[in-house]
Amino acid sequence: MMENISYQLIKIDKKEVYLPAGALCKFADIVITGEIIARMEGPSGKYMQITTRSPGELMNSAFIFGKNKTIPVNLVANKPTTILRMIPRSMQMLLNIDERFSFNFIQLLSGFCDNLARKVRMLTLHTVREKVAIYLLELSKQKNSDNFMLQKSRQEIAESFAIQKFSLQRCLKEFASDGVIQLNGKQIVILNKQKLMDLAHDKEAEAISARKEE
Repeated sequence: MMENISYQLIKIDKKEVYLPAGALCKFADIVITGEIIARMEGPSGKYMQITTRSPGELMNSAFIFGKNKTIPVNLVANKPTTILRMIPRSMQMLLNIDERFSFNFIQLLSGFCDNLARKVRMLTLHTVREKVAIYLLELSKQKNSDNFMLQKSRQEIAESFAIQKFSLQRCLKEFASDGVIQLNGKQIVILNKQKLMDLAHDKEAEAISARKEE
């Protein structure tokens, strides 16, 4: 599929800024190896982690063909990263010639909208305890187990919730003291899922657990 498409591979060092907030989206970039973090920063220097892009995922999917191509977040490499870079015209050619590629792009845009809605809901409508409870339930669903390891540091998790690291640590310790989870470093064991759902106080969390059990 790529034989007649012009592209190049871009190497990005760890902590290097891939694209700063305010820059224009000029390319269609796909992460090949590594990881890119999207962070929104305020005037005071405080920042919030919005999302991550892992191998196989397309960067800036909502801006490639948009009228407004201004990127609202800083995109930073979380580890040494390789990007496959195309101009929008090349990607348009792929969309026209390959039905699977086109469908995957539509799914990606749908997922972007869904994740954005969830993020806004999480940041604006939930307390710290509810955020942490929903996060643990989502991880349990992803791992298909009530016994799993946290893949991110506590700092990264706290940033994704727009809360302080000590608030996250305090919440996890409270859950452990109440017998809701067992906490051992990065290992989490959910001991009382119903209680965790009650702490989430959210119908969406109940749906997450229900889908896992099905």
